[in-house]
Parts: sequence; structure tokens; C-alpha cells
Amino acid sequence: MSDPSAADLALVVELSGRRWRVAAAGHDISIPLRFNEEQPTFFGAARAGAQPLTAGSFVGDVRHGGSCNCSIHTLAPHCNGTHTECVGHITQERLSVRDLALRHLSSALLISVQPDPTQIQGDRVITLTALREAVGHAQLGDHRALIVRTLPNDASKLTRNYDDHSNGLPPYFAVDAMQWIVASGIDTLVVDLPSIDRAQDGGRLAAHRIFWGMPSGSTSAASAIRKQATITEMAYIDNAIVDGSYLLNLQVAPFMIDAAPSRPILLPLLPA
Repeated sequence: MSDPSAADLALVVELSGRRWRVAAAGHDISIPLRFNEEQPTFFGAARAGAQPLTAGSFVGDVRHGGSCNCSIHTLAPHCNGTHTECVGHITQERLSVRDLALRHLSSALLISVQPDPTQIQGDRVITLTALREAVGHAQLGDHRALIVRTLPNDASKLTRNYDDHSNGLPPYFAVDAMQWIVASGIDTLVVDLPSIDRAQDGGRLAAHRIFWGMPSGSTSAASAIRKQATITEMAYIDNAIVDGSYLLNLQVAPFMIDAAPSRPILLPLLPA
């Protein structure tokens, strides 16, 4: 028997007792970071930028006579596009997302959620009720990853300045909604928001703490009971990607810091 061609090769996975064939072509839901160009920004951070490296007579830009391109890039991972963060975001210890983002493939559920307005002017919150309605008949406990697309959803999220509050503050998660996510066994959360908490919340970061199992006020990594859980923020899920189950391939830059640029890819699941 001859070896199967590359076109015949398929990855088959079993999730909650069902077999699925994983499509080779996935949906990249990261935001391309265009240095020195339009890009999403948050929390007063400057845009991510790039400039040619110079060394003596060398300039790292072929357009300016250099022999090759070689640039110095500056960015704030938490504020300049799609990024994945670990519990080191809120600990005294300098924990690395490279060391803690160990779940590279996860069964994932994509849902679309309509945040609810609150009594605080301009605030919109992802409530437990809205979350349950978005999950519907799906079994959240059958998945390890949850991808949340907030509505309304459009391409302005690719370049949005989240410090411009003319259309209200970015949505954030209610405490009981995040508690339900954790109780359902989700340890990989991907959202299209700049933060799962209110941008200005007095430093409480309640949703972050619930997700990492870290008590209010604590800054010690020893107090976190979900150290290997990760949060990916500022994704962009195009409306053409339908809600449902996927295999999530979470690719994270190997930076030895608490957050790094990342590339979550959703691989469609087909009946095997």
C-alpha cells in the first residue's frame, strides 16, 4: 500500500466521546500588528513602533541605502494588539507566559455575546444571563477553551482606540459570569476586549483574579490555584466565523514576561 498523500492526511480527535476530523485550514483570530500604522491601543499606551537599527555607517533599511532590513520594535503587549497573559500579570514574582502557556491545543467553544448596559453610564457588562444565553444548548464543560465575540462586532476593532469613550467604555465581565466560566473548567479564555475587567476599576482586577484563582489583594503567586490558566485579549473574530466548537491552536511568542503577542487559530471540526 502506498503512503497517503499530504492531501489525504488528517488529524482526528476525540472530544467528549465524539470523533472529529480537524480541518487543515483554520481561522486566524489575531489582529495583525502594523508597526507605525493604524492599530488598536489601550490604557494610554503609545502605538507600537519600529525604527531602523543604526550601527556606524550601517542603517537597517534597504529603502535608505542599507544592505538589509533590520529594525528595532517597541510595543506594550498588554495594550498593542492580540496578546496572551499569565498570572504573572498580577504577582510580585516575574512569572513568564512562555513557561505557563502550556496548552497549545484545546477543545474550544466560540460564542457571540451581547453585553448588557448597566446603571453606570457608558458601561456594558457580560452578565451570567447573557453568557448562558450565548452558550445555549452547547456544553461548556465539554471544552477547555472559551472564545467570546462581543456584539456589535465589526472591523473597527482592528484599529480601535479604547481610550476614546465617545461610544462608551469597553465591555467587561461580571463577577458571577467569570465564576461560572471557571466552574465549567475553562482554563483558556480568548476575548475580543482590551481587558476582561473594567478599564478603570481601582486596581481590583476582579475577573482576572477569579480566573486565576487568586484572592483579592494578594500579590503572591503561591496563592493562585490556577497558575496555568491563560487569558488572551484583543482578538478579532470575523462575523464569517460561525459560533460552535473548534480546536484552538494558541501560538504565543516565547517572551519571558507576563504577556506576549499571540496568534490564536481556530481549526474547524468536521464529523469523522
